[in-house]
Amino acid sequence: MPSTKWQKIKLWLYKKRKWGIVLAVLLVAYYFILPKTLFDKPTSFVVEDADGRLLSASIASDGQWRFPAPDSIPQKFIDCITTYEDKRFYYHWGVDPLALGRAIKQNISGGKVVSGASTLTMQVIRLSRDQPRTIWQKFIETVLATRLEFSYSKKEILNLYASNAPFGGNVVGLDAAAWRYYGRSPYQLSWGEMATLAVLPNSPSLVHPGKNQKILLQKRNSLLEKLADNRNIDPTTCRLAKLEPLPGEPIPLPQLAPHLLDKFRKDWYRHGKLGDTRLHSTLDANLQQNIIQAVERHHQNLKANGINNAAVLVLDLETGNTLAYVGNVYHPEDPELQSHVDIIQAPRSPGSTLKPLLFAAMLNDGFILPNSLLADVPLAIAGYTPQNFDLGFDGAVPASEALSRSLNVPAVGMLKQYRTERFQALLKKMKITTMQKPASHYGLSLILGGGETTLWELTGAYASLGRQLLHYKDLNYQYDADDIHPPIYNREEKVISNSSPSTHGLLNASSIWFTLQAMEDVMRPGEEMLWQQFSSSQRVAWKTGTSFGFRDGWAIGMTPRFAIGVWTGNADGEGRPGLIGVQTAAPILFEVARMMDSRQWFSKPSQDMEKIAVCKQSGYQAGPNCPDVDSVLYPKSGSKVKACPYHQLIHLDATGKYRVTSNCEAPYNMQHVSWFVLPPTMEFYYRAKHLYKPLPPFKPGCETGGQAGQSMEIIYPRDQAKIYVPVEIDGKQGATVFKATHRDPDAVIFWHLDDEYIGSTTTFHQISLNPSPGNHVLSIIDESGEQEMVRFEILDKKRGK
Repeated sequence: MPSTKWQKIKLWLYKKRKWGIVLAVLLVAYYFILPKTLFDKPTSFVVEDADGRLLSASIASDGQWRFPAPDSIPQKFIDCITTYEDKRFYYHWGVDPLALGRAIKQNISGGKVVSGASTLTMQVIRLSRDQPRTIWQKFIETVLATRLEFSYSKKEILNLYASNAPFGGNVVGLDAAAWRYYGRSPYQLSWGEMATLAVLPNSPSLVHPGKNQKILLQKRNSLLEKLADNRNIDPTTCRLAKLEPLPGEPIPLPQLAPHLLDKFRKDWYRHGKLGDTRLHSTLDANLQQNIIQAVERHHQNLKANGINNAAVLVLDLETGNTLAYVGNVYHPEDPELQSHVDIIQAPRSPGSTLKPLLFAAMLNDGFILPNSLLADVPLAIAGYTPQNFDLGFDGAVPASEALSRSLNVPAVGMLKQYRTERFQALLKKMKITTMQKPASHYGLSLILGGGETTLWELTGAYASLGRQLLHYKDLNYQYDADDIHPPIYNREEKVISNSSPSTHGLLNASSIWFTLQAMEDVMRPGEEMLWQQFSSSQRVAWKTGTSFGFRDGWAIGMTPRFAIGVWTGNADGEGRPGLIGVQTAAPILFEVARMMDSRQWFSKPSQDMEKIAVCKQSGYQAGPNCPDVDSVLYPKSGSKVKACPYHQLIHLDATGKYRVTSNCEAPYNMQHVSWFVLPPTMEFYYRAKHLYKPLPPFKPGCETGGQAGQSMEIIYPRDQAKIYVPVEIDGKQGATVFKATHRDPDAVIFWHLDDEYIGSTTTFHQISLNPSPGNHVLSIIDESGEQEMVRFEILDKKRGK
């Protein structure tokens, strides 16, 4: 019997197989009928701060204000829109049979289409398809609506509707509508404001200033009454909401970070249009707004001197997150200001702002100790003759002071010793990518701004060094290579360390710490050193920079919490007198620093230090002839620094007034004294500003026996110098003043040019000459036969040399 019944079933199925195939095809078609992407229209680029506050937005490429779909929508809007458009939204599967039946009855009795009975789900389908409103299209929308209900949750359907519904004019979506009509986030809207927006998609043409305002008011108030009847709001709230005014003309959207918006847009296209066009940034809206106001105040003063542009970047030191991004003053109404240019991303000459990085590298690699004396004398290297900003020379200056005073000549000397190729490689490791040409292209001018970098990369490099110092103790006195990274501006981007802590960092912690100490000693603009008298003053390690031709003014500052970068100048590169980093950029830097409390300072990395015997006078490791030695905690790498080169043992007669040798004085009558001796040119400039005890003269009649050492030196020109002599007012070729120095104030120096005797000098060894264009040899000789010689070239401008 069961077998017979089963046979009948199989027979019936066989006869109905065609219908089964049709049904299967319909089911498959129904499954695939819903597009994977319902909405593919372009959206506005939107920048929000770390707390979701709108900073900037741009109109979509099709001319609509259409924000990317948010993660959620306010419950107020959900209550309003379901009450007004689809009160049984949560109880149907895309089609409301009761509403459909009522609509059919109303349309038949009215003789025209009175009601469409569209549910919110059906409206989502209609918005996504944008087809003519016909009965056939209505049928398709109905089918697709049921399919949508199977694939999306009610929350997701509401989100699709809120993001794509028209709200009048070129405003699409709840987010854009809230900002365009009320200047606030939809989460900040009142019941009256939200009810107004909820009725707009049904008749978006209603929201036009001075047009159909009565109808809009009636629809809004009707919705508020329904909300009160449904107990979504109480009667008092309803009554107060009805008193709220309707929106007027659309409100301009905030433009607090237009340059970051532009960077985000470029990065979005560069990365293959990944993700939506909403940037959840790391910025702090309050800080951003305060800095914009500060930049604007300074801009008003700077503009009087023809300095039109300024930029500020603030980074969180711990994470590298961007807290403020003011790419320029923002006055799009004035095209002459070129405020659309994002200076933070523009390659510019950094001036002297690379000097601290070189100082730290020299400490790290054991070339110097923090207070090692560096030569500060006229310098000519392959025709390159750097000058200090004040055009003077100190002869010799401690390295840390050379940094705090931003002296150019010692910096060039350090780079010559460190090598340009090596320094350029270090900058690349610090994520400075803009200097792509060979090191020979930049030469020694690299340390004075001969290359280009961006405020973004330079501030990021300083932040990376500070981060390594900050984490040194936390990592059990080790380093994380992933602490060196560019700044971050996307809140969804996280730096995950894939490196194991190492005992070797890019630069060691103690070298960074001593660099920051030297940077902290810089005099602040307008405050001199008085700031140190106030315990509440902000501690900031900072450095300024001024590019050649006064085109760029920089200031970079750092605390244990923040790294701040400031640039001032003109976007078109025009130089201006007075465009100096310490005068234009530094005041902005310290105003920004005062906005952020960071009174603590970096912990001293004593684990990376050791006591080193140091010559107090020269700052180098103490040599056997150093009379005054101190044991100081310095970087361990300092143990590689050479011994003091400036102390030597000299032999005096019994009176101590004359130097002697064994040729003229018995050894038992000699005094053996350690003496601080600088090379002649260093001595010449050093003794003009410092207490300096020159070497005693040799005892009359005492032969030196070759032990005198170098007694004289040509100060100008330096060897291989290229000299251009300008034409005087009377049209004649100007003269060149050649200068030399001798330890013996009574010495006579005999001068020769190209082996031809030209004269002698005493006391002040200067001589004025007018050599012809071309290569020459200058030589000097003193009475004892000591000789010095340099080669130089006089340039002929007429020949284009």
